[in-house]
Amino acid sequence: MAMIQQFQATPPLSLYIHIPWCIRKCPYCDFNSHEKRDRIPEREYLQALTTDLEQSLPLIWGRSVQSVFIGGGTPSLLSPEFYDQLFSNIRARLSIIPSAEITMEANPGATDTGKLQDFRDIGINRLSIGVQSFDDTTLEKLGRIHTAADAIKTIEAAHYAGFESINTDLMFGLPGQNEDLAHKDIATALALEPQHLSYYQLTLEPNTAFYHNPPRLPYEDDIAAIQHQGWTLLGKKGYEQYEVSAFSKPQQQCQHNLNYWQFGDYLGIGAGAHGKLTQGAEQCIYRTTKPRSPKSYIATQSYLESYSKVTPAELPLEFAMNAFRLTKGFAPQLFTERTGLAINTIEQELREAEKRDLIEWTIKLIQPTKLGKTYLNDLLALFLNE
Repeated sequence: MAMIQQFQATPPLSLYIHIPWCIRKCPYCDFNSHEKRDRIPEREYLQALTTDLEQSLPLIWGRSVQSVFIGGGTPSLLSPEFYDQLFSNIRARLSIIPSAEITMEANPGATDTGKLQDFRDIGINRLSIGVQSFDDTTLEKLGRIHTAADAIKTIEAAHYAGFESINTDLMFGLPGQNEDLAHKDIATALALEPQHLSYYQLTLEPNTAFYHNPPRLPYEDDIAAIQHQGWTLLGKKGYEQYEVSAFSKPQQQCQHNLNYWQFGDYLGIGAGAHGKLTQGAEQCIYRTTKPRSPKSYIATQSYLESYSKVTPAELPLEFAMNAFRLTKGFAPQLFTERTGLAINTIEQELREAEKRDLIEWTIKLIQPTKLGKTYLNDLLALFLNE
């Protein structure tokens, strides 16, 4: 039976801006990041981003942006003047709501703390700081260019600059890590009072240095104990886990990432940026990609490298891969709103998940159980289009 899509309205729209340069690529990093060899071509990249946006406008006519995320790479390497002009160019072409969350990623050791006030004055109101660990030996094993003291200084400077929403990225399951070191990492982070904390396990991704030359990592049982310890400590300190790896103080969830996980739309501009856009007139969803190489991206005349339709058969898994990361689950209506498909399209899969105690399913909510959160991949496998 053919799946019929019908969208009553388009989802919220976010804007993702990719800055591809970093000082040194970390051995675990699989993002589209490129080591800065000499000067960063800010003027040329600014023009490329502006043209990329202009060419993308027909895909989002009449829509306002709810959140902006500047990721990388290391976005904080670029000058405040670059971002001032970039946002001037964006606002001249695209409506950004006044209350929009605007996030920039920053790395200690690659962030001039004196620039943070300038970034805040430009309108960037949320900073995501890639700490990963507060242990110098661990940081060295991870190939990070900063020290624990650098990380502490950057977070303190972000508070001083007036950022009212600060995220700290921490990883666990790191080379040589034990429960004591992991506890110290979280305790140090909490003492610095970030409003949000991302706590995720190191994974060895293909096409990374660690994948080809793996470090010695803790045993699985030890990693599970470290994770449980971290989650417990964060909960005791008033941080709510609202997604698999995301914890926040009340009303401080990352709105941009929530839109991802709730299968909202996002326009991606910049080298290697991806996008997901609902086209109401065509009653379908498209995925977009942009050229990965910064040099090719700057030189191109046509920024839309691919524009591929997501088939109705692919949508249940794509939705599930995002929405089941949310600890509180989702309303059945959200599936219909974001995929254009009736909820009975996945009734068989939901029944099987419920039977296996992987979800709880009521008329108002579909929520992963504790077992479903632990065995998320098993839950998602039920939605594979085979």
